[in-house]
Amino acid sequence: MLYPGLYEQVINNALNSELAKIPEARKSTAPIDTAEAAKVLAQYLTDVVQKGLENVQDNGGGIEAQIQLANQIVTTIQNTTQEADFAALGVDQRAEQLLALLQQNDPRLATTGKSAKDLDRPETSIAQSSLFTGAIHEPQMYTELKKEIVSADRIDMLVSFIKWSGLRLIMDELRQFAQSGGELRIITTSYMGATDVKAIEELRALPNTKIKVSYDTKRTRLHAKTYVFYRDTGFTTAYVGSSNLSNAAISSGLEWNVKVTRKDLPETIEKIAATFESYWNSSEFEYYDEGQRERLIRALKAEKYSETDHSGIYTLDILPYSYQQEILDRLDAERTVRGYNRNLVVAATGTGKTVISALDYKRFCKQHPGQPCRLLFVAHREEILKQSLYTFRAVLKDANFGELYVGSHKADSIDHLFVSIQTFNSQELAAKTAADFYDYIVVDEFHHAAAPTYQKLLEYYQPKVLLGLTATPERMDGKSILDYFGGRIAAEIRLPEAIDRKLLCPFQYFGVTDAANLSSLKWRTGGYDKNELSNLYTLSGMVAERRADLVVNSILKYVTAIEEVKGLGFCVSIAHAQFMASYFNTHGIPSMALTGDSPDDERNAAKQRLVSGELRFLFVVDIYNEGVDIPEVNTVLFLRPTESLTVFLQQLGRGLRLAENKDCLTVLDFIGQANKKYNFEEKFAALLSNTTRSISRELKEGFVSAPKGCYIQLEKYAAKYVLDNISASYDRTSGLVARAAAFTEDTGLPLTLGNFLDYYHLDPRAIYSKKICFSRLCVRAGAASDFAEPLEETMTKAFARFAVIDSRRWIRFLLGLLPKSDNTDFAALSPVEKRMLQMFYVTLWGKTAESWEDEEVLDNLYALSDSPVLLGELQALLQYQYDRIDFIDEPVDVGFDCPLDLHCTYTRDQLLVALDFLKPATVREGVKWLPEKQLDVFFVTLNKADKDYSPTTMYKDYSINESLFHWQSQSTTAENSATGQRYIHHREKGSRVLLFVREFKAEARFGGAGAYTYLGTVNYVKHEGSRPMNITWKLDRPIPAKFLKKTNKLIVG
Repeated sequence: MLYPGLYEQVINNALNSELAKIPEARKSTAPIDTAEAAKVLAQYLTDVVQKGLENVQDNGGGIEAQIQLANQIVTTIQNTTQEADFAALGVDQRAEQLLALLQQNDPRLATTGKSAKDLDRPETSIAQSSLFTGAIHEPQMYTELKKEIVSADRIDMLVSFIKWSGLRLIMDELRQFAQSGGELRIITTSYMGATDVKAIEELRALPNTKIKVSYDTKRTRLHAKTYVFYRDTGFTTAYVGSSNLSNAAISSGLEWNVKVTRKDLPETIEKIAATFESYWNSSEFEYYDEGQRERLIRALKAEKYSETDHSGIYTLDILPYSYQQEILDRLDAERTVRGYNRNLVVAATGTGKTVISALDYKRFCKQHPGQPCRLLFVAHREEILKQSLYTFRAVLKDANFGELYVGSHKADSIDHLFVSIQTFNSQELAAKTAADFYDYIVVDEFHHAAAPTYQKLLEYYQPKVLLGLTATPERMDGKSILDYFGGRIAAEIRLPEAIDRKLLCPFQYFGVTDAANLSSLKWRTGGYDKNELSNLYTLSGMVAERRADLVVNSILKYVTAIEEVKGLGFCVSIAHAQFMASYFNTHGIPSMALTGDSPDDERNAAKQRLVSGELRFLFVVDIYNEGVDIPEVNTVLFLRPTESLTVFLQQLGRGLRLAENKDCLTVLDFIGQANKKYNFEEKFAALLSNTTRSISRELKEGFVSAPKGCYIQLEKYAAKYVLDNISASYDRTSGLVARAAAFTEDTGLPLTLGNFLDYYHLDPRAIYSKKICFSRLCVRAGAASDFAEPLEETMTKAFARFAVIDSRRWIRFLLGLLPKSDNTDFAALSPVEKRMLQMFYVTLWGKTAESWEDEEVLDNLYALSDSPVLLGELQALLQYQYDRIDFIDEPVDVGFDCPLDLHCTYTRDQLLVALDFLKPATVREGVKWLPEKQLDVFFVTLNKADKDYSPTTMYKDYSINESLFHWQSQSTTAENSATGQRYIHHREKGSRVLLFVREFKAEARFGGAGAYTYLGTVNYVKHEGSRPMNITWKLDRPIPAKFLKKTNKLIVG
């Protein structure tokens, strides 16, 4: 009998005949994933075999008959695989289990007269998982821990805090374990000041014991509690649950802990081990030794009493978060790759913009040793300057760095100056210094820089580096600050990353169905006609009233309590804001309208009234004035469609500031039928963390990629409007054609590939995956003349493969070669140029060139000049890719002139021909040995299964940290085989190992095989096991932050 609901059931013959009677619409089946097939089928057979053995027993067969059946199964496997090893796996007729084994010279045999039978072992099985709940009939957890400790070979513990009251219960066993040569590793934190220093000191005194502590609990947020007992016998166990190392937690509290065993949950144990290893090798956790005692006491005190004692701050290394490192890498690339020394960083308030500027300045000083590296830091408020000076001193570890020049503060030296814009102008600093006096200038809150007060500063100085920082790049007066940076934003902190890092508060976003139909409203350059929108929302009588009523009812439906609301409503016009405030007031919700014209004192008073609870809502038209910067805001209403993604994120950001007693931000977005040019896709994409799915799929599956703690839900018709809009815009070729047809009219920009992709925030593959090229798209849109070229079909198929190229050297070579492809002697190119040409040839024609004098090869290459439109598009695509490079590549020494550069992305065919292997299609495995080059090439797919998350395959290959990589060999590779020995001794044998990594086998959104990122050469560190070998490699160059979140599946936030 099949019940309706969810299954993950292998379809057997009985199930198949039942399913045959059920119509297709009522059932969903899928092929077994090849990467998980062994696990899935073994799991299925476990049930079958167990039932079979029970059947034998039920029919009077003893243990001998069950063993006979078990051995028949083993014989079948041996006969099928032809592997002699399986013969040894038959069950012995004595029907016994091995329970313990002592070493030949174990001292217990001689001194205590005990035998292996007398060994302590846990009461609960070490082969089957179980749950501890503190119930009366089950063993106490601390008594089990004692027995686990003395029977382990290695122990890892991960706890938020350690109390002496808990540790002393198991201290004798830990001492016995450590003195017998067992290795103990402990990770803990100064969280809440709960750890006892005595406990840490007692542990430090043990032999073979290493302790790591995180003192930065705001950054680390470690709440996990795990105790892992490794056994060389393979019977590893782990306790995962709610118990810290305290007396109450491990002896009497209402704590739940799961005991996991390697024998029945191997993947879970692998993930526990991998995660611990990742934490252990993270810079966030520091070794604890006797010199650290005072620091620990200070940190615990600070946590307990929230002291603001900064005495130790100048000795602490301030390291960037991964998202800050990404921005530093991008700034480096903007300067090095493209020569842009004026750069703007956009980041929400509270995400550490000043720390980024200080770390960037520190790097600048390192790059210019022995030079004064004069710094000018400009802001418009004294408190910002004080905080910034303090940050720079902390990052540079120099308590005397810099001078304040603002208000009553006078500067003795102007070499490293933190100055207000008012003081800068009143003291005529520009007149007293040369234009190149300052090497490095930072302008904080750069959105003010369009004001006249900043013009002298920006026009006069010519620093080596200028860095603008802002949370709000779009101004209310329409003046663009981007013009100063060539229309570019160098780097942005994405909201999801800031929320995952708990720098901003989480949101709950509700898309409410709006009755107002906007599909027929006028669409002017870049958006709806503001007047028409305003009239619809305020002057359309019953329609406006009905909409305002919907807003009120939605608030009452979704918020916890209207009395606790501190809300902002974003409106289209002053009339709209006043209308909404008036409507809310008449319905008993005290509210007020604020506009850019409101005087400062009125704005400040409104802010106070909102925070105090006297007002529930402020309705605003523009959000660029800082009078609306209110951290306490806990509800945001989007009462108008926001065409600009930047404005949408700024408005949302107004509610995401952290504040006391604020759990999350409630967002109500009123979604009606939109103009088909309105871009819903980019809006939702900006709210999601690292998704590989399309927005349509995310919406249908419940936005599983929302940031941690966040929730996105669309009402039924709101969801339909969004899906219809996305489908008509980008999911279909016709939508792209319509966008191209109206592009110049809508944007005021010429229709080029770069402009089109930039304006709509599209990946080039969004076009090329539709099997159409951009040039043909423009013809169909009536925006370009028709053409007929011989290579259209070939090049259209290849464009998607060119759309992942990000190697500076290769792109520059192609951009130099392609315009003169009909007038080049290919045979005369240098060896490295020939390799790059071979990479180009295999990408375009899908095969390699045997000789550069071959007639077919030359015909193909010379045909490029007969397809000028397509050739022009290829050059435009390559230039577009070049302009988006956000990292600095470098050559890798592999023993010959190889065109593959570090951290660049290549298809399998491209990278193999670059290594002179001209039959790339023959490589099917994840490894390739090239004997003539003495190179082992690893092709690593991190997610081997076709689904996004597969615990069975995810913890075989992953980065432990930026410099260490865990890799599992093929299942047939033994440690004593020629291949295994070559891996272990590659340095002595003179061979190199190259690591290429991709996240997924196939590109989820655009189709096609996933490309690989080149992580460079690696060196053997250690390995465990054989057939397969689990090897830890050390990379010669660290993995950049932007890749690390993909390669390290264990990173949190």
